[in-house]
Amino acid sequence: MVLPSTVAPKRIVMIGPFGLQPRMTMRVRALPLAKALVRQGNTVTVLLPPWQNPQDGGRVWTEDGVRIENVDLPLGIPGWFHGQLTRRLVRRTVALDPDIVHTFKPKAYAGLAHLALARRYPVVVDTDDWEGAGGWNAMGDYSPLLQRLFAWQERWGLGSASAVTVASRALQTLTWSIGGAPERVFYLPNGASVSEFEVVPSMPGRPTVLLYTRFFEFDLDRLWRVMCVVRDSRHDVRFLVVGKGFADEEDRLLALAAGAGWRVVRSETPVIASAADVPDGDLVYVGWGTEANLAACFGSATLGIYPFDDTLLNRTKCPMKLMDMLSAGIPVVADAVGQITEAVVPGKTGQLVRAGDDRAFAEAVAVLLADPEALRAMGRAAKADVARRFGWDGLADIASAAYLYAANR
Repeated sequence: MVLPSTVAPKRIVMIGPFGLQPRMTMRVRALPLAKALVRQGNTVTVLLPPWQNPQDGGRVWTEDGVRIENVDLPLGIPGWFHGQLTRRLVRRTVALDPDIVHTFKPKAYAGLAHLALARRYPVVVDTDDWEGAGGWNAMGDYSPLLQRLFAWQERWGLGSASAVTVASRALQTLTWSIGGAPERVFYLPNGASVSEFEVVPSMPGRPTVLLYTRFFEFDLDRLWRVMCVVRDSRHDVRFLVVGKGFADEEDRLLALAAGAGWRVVRSETPVIASAADVPDGDLVYVGWGTEANLAACFGSATLGIYPFDDTLLNRTKCPMKLMDMLSAGIPVVADAVGQITEAVVPGKTGQLVRAGDDRAFAEAVAVLLADPEALRAMGRAAKADVARRFGWDGLADIASAAYLYAANR
């Protein structure tokens, strides 16, 4: 849905449940959306409670026209801290007097701010994960009390918001199921990132399969089985792992490879300047690193893989790391689960396989690696396809339509 051009620009306040780091929802979803909305003539302020990165407390700056404010963190015991931090978010929002409040995630401080502001302003709630049973409540290290609070916040927030933006079709369905009228729920997937770094194409050499991951989305033993089958068919293949698990899963993967006699390299290089600088080995692990490291790793990749178990949490996600690879021109082999089926165009920008079919996954990788020219064409098609279908300027039109609906309720 495209917003009519006659609609006046709006003053928008976006409220996050945490800061721009270490969790990435506000950095990779809210901020690029805010920048696109500013390009359309709106005024956007992003309010953040930086409880995970207290060094940012009170820090304010402008980025591509978006004003980013980290509220000062209060002192005191936990109950007092939570109440005061929420109060500061609410007071600053009221001082800005926006036309629309857009909260990101229905839980934690964003959810509390929604509760306080609902009678004063139209509140649009964004959700990019399922938080309750079967979702992050099962993944996060939360007490039973917090689990009950987050589950209640999710149901109340999605059910009572003036409008809801959802990152996946599964979240759209779940929001409908708890009382969200279809016309009130706006499908707004994660967008293709406009790279802040230049990805330089790789030089000829060993075919490199990139795994860009946080590890929790799949069974590690299954990943290892797939890697072994690929390696049996292509002894020259190199696996490059970028990312880090929640429970040091990367250490276990490296140990499996070393135990199988693979040449394992754990890079300690602080900055990898180009694809040629990526260490050589059968399995190379580089962690998160810098943007320069990521650009070099992307540039060295022949093909990406995205294993994705068929779970409720995965079905409700819109994987940003997958979008990053596609937008960098890396074709991807992935499990056909949830939003992945919309992001990857089989045979054109990558290949999809039935979730859990290890052999089919490995065979798809081997078949694509056998045709380098087709892979290069797929990479070009992937970059163009996600820019066309998932560019943030187009997605900002969807957000604007949600704001228009919320304001007119």
